Amino acid sequence: MDNAQKKPKMTLASYFGHQEMPVIGMGTAADPFDEATMKTAVLEAIKVGYRHFDTSPLYRSEKAVGEAIAEALSLGLIGSRDELFITSKLWCCDAHSDLVIPALKNSLRVLQLEYLDLYLIHWPISCKPGRLMFPMPKDELLPMDFNSVWAAMEECQQLGLTKAIGVSNFSCKKLEHLLAFATIPPAVNQVEMSPLWQQKKLRGFCKANDIVVTAYSPLGAKGTRWGSSLVMDNEVLNEIAKTRGKTVAQVCLRWLYEQGTSFVVKSYRKERLEENMNIFDWALLKDDHDKINQIPQQRLQPKEQLVSANGPYKSLEELWDGEI
Repeated sequence: MDNAQKKPKMTLASYFGHQEMPVIGMGTAADPFDEATMKTAVLEAIKVGYRHFDTSPLYRSEKAVGEAIAEALSLGLIGSRDELFITSKLWCCDAHSDLVIPALKNSLRVLQLEYLDLYLIHWPISCKPGRLMFPMPKDELLPMDFNSVWAAMEECQQLGLTKAIGVSNFSCKKLEHLLAFATIPPAVNQVEMSPLWQQKKLRGFCKANDIVVTAYSPLGAKGTRWGSSLVMDNEVLNEIAKTRGKTVAQVCLRWLYEQGTSFVVKSYRKERLEENMNIFDWALLKDDHDKINQIPQQRLQPKEQLVSANGPYKSLEELWDGEI
């Protein structure tokens, strides 16, 4: 527990009650996914000091996370649920005003929790209700009614079902639209970010509007169908890691921390979980930052299609700034 308490936290605006989110979180989007392996990994993460866990109905990991939390409590690894920061998300098929609260309540039921710390709109798009699937058939995609969906998200917070609300995969354009009518502004925007996709414009916008940026796939999600080895194999990052006596993963996560962002990173192995935590007692040099700033930018996500057939807004890149 002492190890967890020493780790940096970030203050969230528009958060009800306790306002701090751990900088480092464990992501639970696994490919392939195995429930028993995930539960064991979450328990191991709690043991080494992780207190933020990021899940989603789409990941199918809510049950494993919930069971791990229950076991951690029964074993005395944590004193209470309040020591944890749990994030889940609203998938596109539930991104309709009348389905938001039921979807969150279902996530709480599966997680065996009374409240979330953070609930995010997973993507800025809706699809026909009823089927939790990815990619989605193009004829099931629908423009999101941002006003009514966000009003329902605000109601989730007002009801105490979640302490904070936010978004994921929102561009500056979509955030600007949301902020124009939101009564409770989003506390977080979770997006792909790494030294190979630095999101400078978006980070600047979020900082100006008191929105915390959380990076997902900060190491490139190597080994998954949506990821690649481009981050871990990058020559510049490998050179910095070798010179500094660190791993490439540690260089990437330390760089994110020094940008003022939080991040969620997935690992099943205890040694990697510990390694990813050990980034707070050293710093990158100016020369390191200069080299990282020169890395050509390449986004991972466009190769992963949001829909399963050709059609308008077929890629995540098109969705990012498209009108839908």
